[in-house]
Amino acid sequence: MDILTRVKEAKEASFEMAALSDTLRTRALLKLADELEKQSDRILKANAQDVVCAKEKKLSNAFVERLTLNPAKIVAMAEGVTTIAKLTSPIGEVVSGFVHENGMKIEQVRVPLGTLLMIYESRPNVTIDALALAIKSGNSMILRGGSDALHTNTLLFTLFTEIITSSGIPNGAFIFIDSPEREILDTLLTFHDYIDVVIPRGGKSLKSYILEHSTIPMIETGSGLCHTYIDKSADIKKALKIIINAKTQRPGVCNAMETLLIHSEILPEIAINLEAHLMEKGVELRVCQNALPYFPSASLATHEDFMTEYLELILSIKSVSTLQEAIAHINFYGSKHSEAIITEDYSHAEYFLDRVDASCVYVNASTRFTDGSEFGFGGEIGISTQKLHARGPMGLRELTTLKYKIRGNGQIR
Repeated sequence: MDILTRVKEAKEASFEMAALSDTLRTRALLKLADELEKQSDRILKANAQDVVCAKEKKLSNAFVERLTLNPAKIVAMAEGVTTIAKLTSPIGEVVSGFVHENGMKIEQVRVPLGTLLMIYESRPNVTIDALALAIKSGNSMILRGGSDALHTNTLLFTLFTEIITSSGIPNGAFIFIDSPEREILDTLLTFHDYIDVVIPRGGKSLKSYILEHSTIPMIETGSGLCHTYIDKSADIKKALKIIINAKTQRPGVCNAMETLLIHSEILPEIAINLEAHLMEKGVELRVCQNALPYFPSASLATHEDFMTEYLELILSIKSVSTLQEAIAHINFYGSKHSEAIITEDYSHAEYFLDRVDASCVYVNASTRFTDGSEFGFGGEIGISTQKLHARGPMGLRELTTLKYKIRGNGQIR
């Protein structure tokens, strides 16, 4: 069957998906969660093949870390599906309504977006997160994962298909593209009559490519050039704890900190302990000229460093003289993903929250919390860094749009 025929089928199935009962969708997801745990050994075996190939290709440690599954991650995947299953469905929610003076009843309700094209790279858990969110939100979906996770993604989609086939989900509603050829992606991006939204989840080059070539509306999910600013009033003990977590807990993910900004008045006090803690974790430091005397092990940062999402144990550090300078740096260099201030000054915290242009802005907390599961969504389709339709972690509500339903009794105009 050619790709256009399959995509047309997914579009047709989307109309049935929108009308399914939430009870049926929930039952299918609970069966999926159960099956993931039962098939853990098979999933790990398939994933091991992908990891071996990635290492043979000498892909980065951050890439391999995102690719690798373990028993705990599979349990977390299953728990995420269960959480999504038990969430209240937004489909059919009446957002607003009124009675027209002529007696018509007008309601604005939530409905699925329709048919989604999900393009993603190395993280196989995205396969399950995306499919679970699509089912619960009543959408059909076309998945095109990265070639480096092909064994894992193929098995996960096979397990998913077996479950939904026996659960009353429409045939053809979900498609997995197992071919890595760029020509297939180029073709998919022209199907604007059948695909409602494309959601890329991967590196900057992937998103740039889709922006340039797609005829389908796109929700851009974020590159994470995230900053933490240490204000002059910061509690140093609290700041050190947050910095270490934001940079080192999982350096290869999009909500990890890449640049640290430090107020010049607190820099001498915090630098000694900070450098020791970061060196203990294996972090390479690249520091601006003004801060360099306080970090003996560091190299001099370049303009390019402050523009780079490292996704590894490298950290840029810059000294700033004012809160306003810190905000200006973030708004110029940041990717509008997640930004944080560490401060004990309430007015500075509120000033930062109001003026930093990002989807998630934190006070005295790690940027690592920008995540659908941490926000109570069970999983996420991605973290949107744009401003139209959705922003931040995208859960069920962000996979819906609005429709007006008008009920009359012979009214004419």
